[in-house]
Amino acid sequence: MEAPGLELLESLTQAHSVPGYEDEVRKIFLDELDGYGEFGADKNGSVYCVRNSAGPKVMVEGHMDEVGFRVQNILPNGYLKIVTVGGWWGHTLLSQRVEVRNQEGVKIIGTIASKPPHFLREAERNRVITVPDMFVDIGARSRDEVADWGIQLGDPIAPWSPWTPMRQKDWYMTKAFDNRVGMAGAIQVGQFAEASHCQLISAGSVQEELGLRGAKTLANITTPDVAIVLEGPPADDTPGMPLSESQGALGGGVQIRLHDPSAIMNPRLARFAIETARREGISHQVTVRSSGGTDAGSFTLANEGIPSVVLGTPARYIHSHNAIICASDYHAMVELAIAMVNQLDEDTVQGFTSFL
Repeated sequence: MEAPGLELLESLTQAHSVPGYEDEVRKIFLDELDGYGEFGADKNGSVYCVRNSAGPKVMVEGHMDEVGFRVQNILPNGYLKIVTVGGWWGHTLLSQRVEVRNQEGVKIIGTIASKPPHFLREAERNRVITVPDMFVDIGARSRDEVADWGIQLGDPIAPWSPWTPMRQKDWYMTKAFDNRVGMAGAIQVGQFAEASHCQLISAGSVQEELGLRGAKTLANITTPDVAIVLEGPPADDTPGMPLSESQGALGGGVQIRLHDPSAIMNPRLARFAIETARREGISHQVTVRSSGGTDAGSFTLANEGIPSVVLGTPARYIHSHNAIICASDYHAMVELAIAMVNQLDEDTVQGFTSFL
């Protein structure tokens, strides 16, 4: 039997939820937190649940979207041309399965393909195939047949990858751990944190993969006093990266991020996170990143500036069909977020931004 939270995480990873079409993850969020607080949403589709009405507003947030595609064109012979939605690397795409979701919510399976290597000239074989040279084969034989199946221009396309337990205990492989670990964590914190000293806002944003968009409007409508961002950051414990410099290894615990190009985390809040992890005996690893970004980048610039920190479950091979996590890292992330929320009272939160 899987540990608590993994069944929820599995259902979230299998949801079809590319930027702008986060409906399936949003429904899971609403279903799981029904009865725990008051729901709200902004006009872009970000959603939140508020528990309690007194104390500082503490947001625990993940983004609902995953990297994906949209139908860019339908060729006369039934193939689909695609445009990426979020950051993809061409090396990871060929021969991978995808699901096209039509206007009625029906999902049609297909595969990403290109001109077969048997027909490529030598020079063509030695270069990376780019997305404009790829297409999706759904088995349709004509543009009319594609239309009969309800597929139109702009329809969202998500990776298809089943939830797969690995031989290594507590390791799992599937798509979209970036950022279904964050969404599962935000839901579980909303369900299990005591939050007796604060207003707890569990939240899911839209369109993070397109420039942290949803977090901007989410911050405006909820006006949190502090933000704990839950993420699925890239692990750095694979060949080609020095293990002596690893700051995101599977099995190393929750990753506490201090810095990336999108945000400098509030130093006092980050120290609070590290001290809480040490005091509670929660496995953790601290990271300073020279690339990437999270919704903290939008929160730190919103309103008067929201003190933020990022807690992560390191995942190998994010932004691909086959990411891998260690479940103990996920549980450590949730445990730390709950421990922080339970301690965040008015004086502690004010201390993060008291500069005069």
